Amino acid sequence: MPGLPLSDAEEQRLLAAFEARINAGEKIEPGDWMPAEYRRQLIRMISQHAHSEWVGMLPEGEWITSAPSLRRKLILIAKVQDEAGHGQYLYHAAETLGISREEMVDALLEGRAKYSSVFNYPTLTWADVGMIGWLVDGAAIKNQVMLAGASYGPYSRAMVRICAEETFHHKQGQEMIRRYAAGTPGQRKMAQDALNRWWWPSLMMLGPHDSDSPNTPQLKRWGVKVKTNDEVRQEFLDEHAPDLMAAGLEIPDPDLRFDEETGHWVHGPIDWDEFWRVVKGDGPCNAERLAARRKAHEDGRWVREAMAAHAQRAAHAQRAAHTQRAAQAASAAHSDGTAAEPEPSARRARADG
Repeated sequence: MPGLPLSDAEEQRLLAAFEARINAGEKIEPGDWMPAEYRRQLIRMISQHAHSEWVGMLPEGEWITSAPSLRRKLILIAKVQDEAGHGQYLYHAAETLGISREEMVDALLEGRAKYSSVFNYPTLTWADVGMIGWLVDGAAIKNQVMLAGASYGPYSRAMVRICAEETFHHKQGQEMIRRYAAGTPGQRKMAQDALNRWWWPSLMMLGPHDSDSPNTPQLKRWGVKVKTNDEVRQEFLDEHAPDLMAAGLEIPDPDLRFDEETGHWVHGPIDWDEFWRVVKGDGPCNAERLAARRKAHEDGRWVREAMAAHAQRAAHAQRAAHTQRAAQAASAAHSDGTAAEPEPSARRARADG
């Protein structure tokens, strides 16, 4: 929290101690001293992550009523509910840094805050739900496992629980797409079409190329990120490229190849112009996603007002009960004479006088 201004020497001493703790593997907790830039970067990252969870419910949530079976419907409902919970964990983690939930939500609804670019693409068929689970949640896990080792305690601990649930999301998507890829010609076509549309947005969602990510060096120095965007993207590619091909699907990248020398898969050029257009609000569904969140926020206004009124009445009742108990205690004391008993020091003063 902001406090009294520090001298340069004192700030340097605190910074050195802060970085020594991080280098020793200690977690930074909410009450600890931290540089203002560390706090600012964490609020930016954690709130963006929370917004992504909330907006991320929308592309799949619209398919709940169209799920092809009760089993798929139950899985999807649980998954969307998990994403809402992830948003809650993350907003709580950000609040420990001194920003309010209202400030963060207002920034999202007013278009001042960013969220993951991948959720600005449409879900055109049921197979998109499976492909989001396999690719989008698969990419998210790579990033979140990395963040579970972050230096800020509340963010790191939130990631541990989120990663466990995202693993379920990833597996159900993988199981669904593998089944369709081995199914009827229509199912295989639907799965391939979904892969064609979600492959590149999934690679992009792991962030810009390292050379266009000016925050990364500082975030790595302070242990918020322990890997760069390109390193996490490489992990995602190395795991998912062979698995998708083993499922009989064709990855829509003519330049994709396995490099025997490095032992890594190499992808073709990413359309970063498209990435930045979507990030800046000109994606296929940016306006639709924000309109849906604004409507949900407005629809929930009565709930927030009812909760505030309930809290106000509860606080009033608590104060009234406290006042009544105090009055009863005073009355009882007066009845048995204890209220008139002076303090020992007063008795001595009176006796001395």
